[in-house]
Amino acid sequence: MDAVVQALRDALGSDSVRIDPDVTASYSRDMMPLAPSGQPLAVAFPENAEQVQAVVRICGGAGVPIVPRGSGSGLSGAANAIDGCVLLVTTRMKAILEIDQDNRLAVVEPGVVNLDLRDAVEKHGLFYPPDPSSYDWCSIGGNLSTNAGGLCCVKYGVTTDSVLGLEVVLADGSLLKTGRRTVKGVAGYDLTKLFIGSEGTLGVITKAVLALRPLPQAPATLMAAFSTTEAAGVAVTNIVRAGLVPSLMEIMDAVSIKAAEQYLRTEVGPPGCEALLLCQSDAGGEVARLELEKVELACQAAGADLTYVTTDLAEGKMLLAARRAVLTALEIYGTWLTDDLCVPRTVIADLIAGCQAIGERNRVKIAVVGHAGDGNMHPTLVYDPADAEEFARVRVAFDEILALTLGLGGTVTGEHGVGRIKQEWLAREIGPVGLAVHRSIKRALDPGNLFNPGSMFAMD
Repeated sequence: MDAVVQALRDALGSDSVRIDPDVTASYSRDMMPLAPSGQPLAVAFPENAEQVQAVVRICGGAGVPIVPRGSGSGLSGAANAIDGCVLLVTTRMKAILEIDQDNRLAVVEPGVVNLDLRDAVEKHGLFYPPDPSSYDWCSIGGNLSTNAGGLCCVKYGVTTDSVLGLEVVLADGSLLKTGRRTVKGVAGYDLTKLFIGSEGTLGVITKAVLALRPLPQAPATLMAAFSTTEAAGVAVTNIVRAGLVPSLMEIMDAVSIKAAEQYLRTEVGPPGCEALLLCQSDAGGEVARLELEKVELACQAAGADLTYVTTDLAEGKMLLAARRAVLTALEIYGTWLTDDLCVPRTVIADLIAGCQAIGERNRVKIAVVGHAGDGNMHPTLVYDPADAEEFARVRVAFDEILALTLGLGGTVTGEHGVGRIKQEWLAREIGPVGLAVHRSIKRALDPGNLFNPGSMFAMD
C-alpha cells in the first residue's frame, strides 16, 4: 500500500494525495447518516483527465478499489469510502471550459459547482435548469453520477435531460467520449445516459457537454393552503389533468409547515392548514398570469381555503423561503434523515397519509415535503442520534416508507440514488432479471469491480 501511495504522489504531486487520518475521515462519507462508510487508504485530488487516468491505472494494477467523489452533498452514501479504497475527489477539476451561446451548450469539468455554472451562463442570457437543493455547493460531477433533480424538474426534467455528452475514464484507464454537441443524434447506443445515474460504479466522469436553455422570465408565484392533504392531492391532479406545466410545484405537509413557522418565526399558512402548495410560472408577463390563474382555479376547485398570487419577485422568494428552509427548520426537533422516492402524482396524498401512519406507529416524527409536479417526495424522519432505541425505530420507519412507496406503484429513489442504503430495495423494485442485467453491464465495463464496489448492488 505504501507503493500505491507513492505512485499516486509521483503522478499527481505530494500535495494532491492525502493519507492523514483526519483528512481521510472528513472525506469518507456524504450526508446520509444511515449509510456505512470505511477507512480509505488515501484521498486523491486529480486536476485533469490525464491524472484521473493515472489514478485508475495505478489502483487497477494494484487491485485497490476507487470511490469517485464530488463535493459530498449526496444523500445515499454512494460516495462513501470502503476500507482500503482510494477516494478520487474531483473538486479541483472545476473549469468551465466553454460556453457556446449560439448553440446553447456548455462544456465543464466535474468539479464545477452547480450555482457557479448557473451564474456563468446567465451572463450570456442562458439557463442551466437542474437545481438540486444543495445547488450552491454540490458539483456537476455528483449531479451527473446520481442524476440529480430539484425544484424545477416538473418543467425542465432532471440532470440527464440537460446532458449532450460525456468524457469518462474507464476501468482500464482509457478515455471514452460519449454523445455529441448537436441537438439530435442517434448514432449507436446511448452511452451517455448509461453513465448518468451510475453512481460512480462504471467509470469516472471528467467532462460534460451540457445543453442550455434561454434564460426564463422572473417567476410569478402562487400559494394555496388546504385543510386536508387529500384536497391538496386533488389540486395536483387537477393541475396535471388541465395540461398545466408550471416551472415549480411544491407541497408541504402540516409537520413541515409548523417547523418552518417556528424556524422563520412567521406564519407560513393560515390556522388549520394541513397542506401547502407552492407553484411558479416563469413564462413571463401575461402568459404567466394566465397560467397561474388556471392553477389557482384548479386549487379552488379542489377545496383550497386560501389562494394567493404575486408577480413580485421578492414576495415570491419570501413565499418559497418556507419550503427551502424545511430541512434546517426540522433541526429544531433533532437530527433529520431525509428519504427520496417518487410516486404517481395521483397518490401523493395517500403517501403523505401513509407516512403519518408510519410515524405514529413507530413513534417517529415524520415531515413530508416534495416536488408535487413530478411526484418526487421527501419524507424526512427526525430523531435523537444518541438514542439507540429511537434510531432503531427510525430505521424500521424508513423501510416501511419504501415498502409503502412500492405498494403505491412508485420507485424507491427519484433523484438521490441507491448508494449504500437501498440495495435491497433496488433488487425488489427491478427484480432478478433487472439485477442480472445490471451486473452484466458492470462486468462488461468494470470486470475487476474497481469502481465503487458494493454501492448500488452487490456483484453476487
